[in-house]
Amino acid sequence: MRVRFWGTRGSLAKPGPSTLRYGGNTSCVEVVSPAGTRLVIDCGTGGHELGNAIMAEGKPSRGHMLISHTHWDHIQGIPFFTPFFVPGHEWDLYAPQGFQESLKDALAGQMEYTYFPITLDAFGGKLRYHNLGEGSFTIDDVTIHTRYLNHPALTVAFRLEAGGAVVVYACDHEPHSRDMADGEGDLCGEDLAHAEFMRGADLIIHDAQYIAPEFAAKRGWGHSTVEYALRVGRAAGARKLALTHHDPSRHDGAVDDVMAQLSTRTLPDDPELFAAAEGMVIDVAPARTPTLLRLGQEAPSAIREGAIATVPSMLLIAADPSIAERIGKAVADEPVHLSYAPIAEESVKLARRRVPSLLLAEAATPGIDDLVAKIVRDAGHDVPLVLVGGEGPPSGVAVDRLEEPWSVEYARTRIRTWLLRGEAHWERPPIPVDEADRMAALRALDILDTPQEERFDRHTRLAAALFRVPVSLISIIDSDRQWFKSCFGADMSETPRELSFCAHAVAARSMLVVPDTLKDARFRDHPMVQGGPRLRFYAGAPIYAPGGQPIGTLCIIDTRPRVMTEEEQSLLRDLAGMIESEMDMTRTVDIASAR
Repeated sequence: MRVRFWGTRGSLAKPGPSTLRYGGNTSCVEVVSPAGTRLVIDCGTGGHELGNAIMAEGKPSRGHMLISHTHWDHIQGIPFFTPFFVPGHEWDLYAPQGFQESLKDALAGQMEYTYFPITLDAFGGKLRYHNLGEGSFTIDDVTIHTRYLNHPALTVAFRLEAGGAVVVYACDHEPHSRDMADGEGDLCGEDLAHAEFMRGADLIIHDAQYIAPEFAAKRGWGHSTVEYALRVGRAAGARKLALTHHDPSRHDGAVDDVMAQLSTRTLPDDPELFAAAEGMVIDVAPARTPTLLRLGQEAPSAIREGAIATVPSMLLIAADPSIAERIGKAVADEPVHLSYAPIAEESVKLARRRVPSLLLAEAATPGIDDLVAKIVRDAGHDVPLVLVGGEGPPSGVAVDRLEEPWSVEYARTRIRTWLLRGEAHWERPPIPVDEADRMAALRALDILDTPQEERFDRHTRLAAALFRVPVSLISIIDSDRQWFKSCFGADMSETPRELSFCAHAVAARSMLVVPDTLKDARFRDHPMVQGGPRLRFYAGAPIYAPGGQPIGTLCIIDTRPRVMTEEEQSLLRDLAGMIESEMDMTRTVDIASAR
């Protein structure tokens, strides 16, 4: 791949006589693949000159712009990127998506009337907008992997693989463990995962805005030190390391001094180290044995279609009320449901009422590992834990730590990242509009938590045999759980409602058939698909109460994908109807006995 730097300055454009050699324009990097695919990573003020160069080619351009995040210094060039305004030019834009906003909305915001004389409507070229999360996607001959970075805005790193060569762009990133700012010690936790994401890169382009002595005053601002960048580049086994996002206060001579001092810390096997400079061109050839991330067909797609449909939930465990107040402010403007347990023992009850997507716990909480184990057992899937307070790498089952001092704004972004990373991108079942009537009809049947009965078990045995599946269930959808009246081929009594495939059929009041869960965006990342029992096929026919309200399903499950014919679907509906008759018979007998 051919890499060219069009902007290497961080935070604020600083063109002038003191920045002639390394450049004063903010972040913009152009990458061209062996097949000629043009990628632009970030479009700070350096994007203006790149746009002019593209127009000078004298032909319509086709390109792809990858935006790491939408802070101004990374998008300021977009309103001045000439190809966007000229008919015949065609571009796709990609950027990380939060809970509600989209890339197009973010770009429209910086071009509102108050701030800019024209809007997105002035773009004459053909533009398409794509929202990103963590995962992978492909553009022509380039495979792109994304990973969230540690920055006070939702930010992703890009790993580009093409022709056997690997280029990683990781800009606007702060060490997860603040002790790593000096580049000393062993990497662990998220810092180690960051290095692993860059493993074997031929070129890493890494944020290096600060030097270690400056870091204490800049904690929480979301940038790396040059010492940390060298440390993770070394751990990644990179061949070349370009330090970028130079501090706007650091003139060319100061950058030289930083690089000279850093060179005294290098080891024989360290990557070739240099400071990125505007106009620099690097031809990146693959190593003899390229290191590619082979994630397989089950890897999640980084492309996010539409807004996140469900409201993520958080559970905070903290005896200190000031922590609860600050965390509450951090999520006040986010579509997040926050539950708070000042006493640790209350957390398990709260988690049963609403399964959390994320646990935050004061670091001093006693027995936190055991509490998490109980919550995970009840939830039926892993729930990430983040410690609040304390120092150093997280301990026990925790995945990360929110170290003091932290601002409300910093916590907001970190919470976004933890939730979006932990968010299995599967669709939760909606609540039916007639939920109150549905629950009243279910209660009237008086079937919940009743003992196993042969007259129901024979239907699940028959369904399993008829359709040649290993599992068949009679599932009843309660207000917050899925309870099984009969289980064939599975040993369970209930699950949280949000994990229920059957709840989707109940909400839709119709048969639900999923031939292959891994090929269905609604369920591909579902805990029961990615983990036990690795469900691949599902079909559920609603079971209705006498008044016509759907209360559950008869469902069949397989660990292999399969196709279900219309005739088979009709047979499953017939069996569900027979179960309705059994339930109605029970209700009739009960009424007669009461009389």
